[in-house]
Amino acid sequence: MALLEKQGPIGVDKYADFPEWYHKVLKEAKIVDIRYPVKGMNVWMPYGLKALRLTQRILIQLLEETGHEEAYFPTMIPESVFSREKDFLEGFGGETFVVEGTVTKRFEERLFVRPTSETVMYYMWNMWIKGRKDLPVKMYQIVNVFRYETKMTHPILRVREIMGFIEAHTAHATMEEAEAQIKEALSIYKKFFDALQLPYFIVKTPPWDTFAGAEYNYDFITVMPDGKGLELGSVINLGQRFSQAFDIKFMDSDGNEKYVFQTCYGVSERTLGAVIGIHGDEKGLFFPPEIAPIQVVIVPIMRGVEQEVLDYASRVEKLLKNLGIRVHVDTDLEHTPGWKYYYWEMLGVPTRIEVGRREASTLTATIARRDGGPKTIVKIDELYNALKTMWEGINSYLREKGLKHLEKMVVKPPLGEGLESVKGLIVAPWDGSRECAEELEKNTGKQLLGEIVESPIPLSNPSEHATCRGGRADRFALLGVTY
Repeated sequence: MALLEKQGPIGVDKYADFPEWYHKVLKEAKIVDIRYPVKGMNVWMPYGLKALRLTQRILIQLLEETGHEEAYFPTMIPESVFSREKDFLEGFGGETFVVEGTVTKRFEERLFVRPTSETVMYYMWNMWIKGRKDLPVKMYQIVNVFRYETKMTHPILRVREIMGFIEAHTAHATMEEAEAQIKEALSIYKKFFDALQLPYFIVKTPPWDTFAGAEYNYDFITVMPDGKGLELGSVINLGQRFSQAFDIKFMDSDGNEKYVFQTCYGVSERTLGAVIGIHGDEKGLFFPPEIAPIQVVIVPIMRGVEQEVLDYASRVEKLLKNLGIRVHVDTDLEHTPGWKYYYWEMLGVPTRIEVGRREASTLTATIARRDGGPKTIVKIDELYNALKTMWEGINSYLREKGLKHLEKMVVKPPLGEGLESVKGLIVAPWDGSRECAEELEKNTGKQLLGEIVESPIPLSNPSEHATCRGGRADRFALLGVTY
């Protein structure tokens, strides 16, 4: 904690000025430092990196529990390999960094710095997959990927070096198995985002806006306090397009060689950006207990130095550490307890324990919640269970608060006038056609992000509404301006 300079509350309304609030939070809480002299490439500081690693740990566990195995593939991809799938090359070519040589030597073939790993992985799968016994393949890797974003960069939310990309790739013998894998991937991501108490829509992107080289893909979309949509993750059915491009075949049990069917799905540190933006408030950060770098801060209540209180605080700290809880004792003598409360709330610590003479003499602890709930006094031998119960309550609070945030930032049918001035996402009746999509985009000034297949908030039956072309709608579209 030595790098943290103590500050008071953020004191900015995130809905009134999200950029100021967001940048102030990242700076004061020492999440990332954006002063590195390459645009879109940020320095992760220890407190922020700890929160990111704890976030990643949830997803890694979910992947491991469903049979995914971790691997690692190189960063550099020869141009001849990268260009094998023409749609992929066209889709990513404009934002892929290229290495043409060293300071003194030019390479015979250019090397592409991975924007994502399909091509480098599938080049190797061509050599690994030979028979049905080699299937299914379910791999993931945690890597840096690089993209030359042409949009304005935003720390964590839109960057040119994605530092914590967890991408999974699978190969299957049949389309039915690949479709089942898509369902499993959607379930994994739902559990992941639900664990973070994030609200999200699941949309199926239209054919003209599908991931390069894919058959179709699903996106998880949330909304930030400035009204911009944020893609949390994608689940993509690649079909056989990459297996044909990379000649990934297997000998089936019927004696015939067949191309595999593939899927992929990925999540980046952008998820942590969503947690920061959606759960934070005017006080600062508010981490769900599962990913809080410090789950409990202990604040001794003393006049001067009272060794009895300090010893008792250390005793409580040791007890919690032995139970696997991330805990810190604030022994700073320069600031008042009230000042410390504001400081640790700014850092998003979900629970605070106050100990003074009374607690030391009665072997109790006073617990305060980051959400302002009533304080609770418990015996220290009941402290662990009390914290677990309190964290369940905090998660419920964050979940409900997140849903209210999303409802505040979403306009639902029936739609009125002035949609182009809406700050947030729009749910609109749609018939699935490109013509209607273009009209919706023209009328709202927002991009059609996809067909809603799952909504966190109640929606009416689409057939109750007319589409932009006058007929009855059979689905809802989600529209928005995105990062």
